[in-house]
Amino acid sequence: MAIKIGRNDPCWCGSGRKYKACHAAFDEKIAQFAAQGHKVPTREIIKTPEQIAKIKESAKINIAVLDYIEEHIHAGMNTAEIDKIVYDMTTKMGGIPAPLNYQGYPYSVCTSVNEQVCHGFPSEKVILKEGDIINVDCSTILDGYFSDSSRMFCIGEVSPEKKRLVEVVKECVELGFKEVRPWGFLGDMGQAVHDHAYANGYTVVREIGGHGVGLEFHEDPWVGYHTKRGTDMLLVPGMIFTIEPMVNMGGVEIFVDEENDWEVYTADGKPSAQWEIMVLVTEDGAEVLCW
Repeated sequence: MAIKIGRNDPCWCGSGRKYKACHAAFDEKIAQFAAQGHKVPTREIIKTPEQIAKIKESAKINIAVLDYIEEHIHAGMNTAEIDKIVYDMTTKMGGIPAPLNYQGYPYSVCTSVNEQVCHGFPSEKVILKEGDIINVDCSTILDGYFSDSSRMFCIGEVSPEKKRLVEVVKECVELGFKEVRPWGFLGDMGQAVHDHAYANGYTVVREIGGHGVGLEFHEDPWVGYHTKRGTDMLLVPGMIFTIEPMVNMGGVEIFVDEENDWEVYTADGKPSAQWEIMVLVTEDGAEVLCW
């Protein structure tokens, strides 16, 4: 339960303004949606302008690292090299790779190739070859603030089927982003992603989704893509979360590697692809903070 604030008290957001002139009407509007039975955000996941500015600084590192990888990734490279690039660049710019030692994860980045859905371990033994597709999932901590995004890369000439999968997943993210607006719902975004993937003959992973981010690596809300318009959490200005559908060429079923309890694969061995962006809900729409 949020602590009740007097109308003349300083606002909870830290602006220094009186509550009645700052977030009182905002909170009342959220309360109206809650009274109608909607799931609404807590104050803890609504970022202040100062926090947003610092999260954007973290995102600059994340974007720069992925830009560098995009320019240098190639056939014959092993994925351990990508891990080293991420660690070296992130730390050189003053950041910390968020995945490193997170809940025991032993690397600075996730590199998921072909049928790997997510959380792929970088390895000297995994050598990229012509025709591979790979997701590089990069996350950064800067001065305690988190950013998170991932991109798909096609290594050399890939099959038309794989290329189309990669394109459609990006389209899913773009269509989902168009549905992000203040006083809308997460389900608006989720259904747009889901419908486009399935219209193209693909399936969307159910068990793993996006998440709130910024003050922690993973925050509320959990972001799924098997939702309906007008459902799931209310979106309000100051919320930051990722849109990162994992779309399979074949069936929806997945499994986790029993040996390391991290790497996720498609059950049928068919390729999977994922793009991830980090978005901010603004007063009049939404902004992509990290890609």
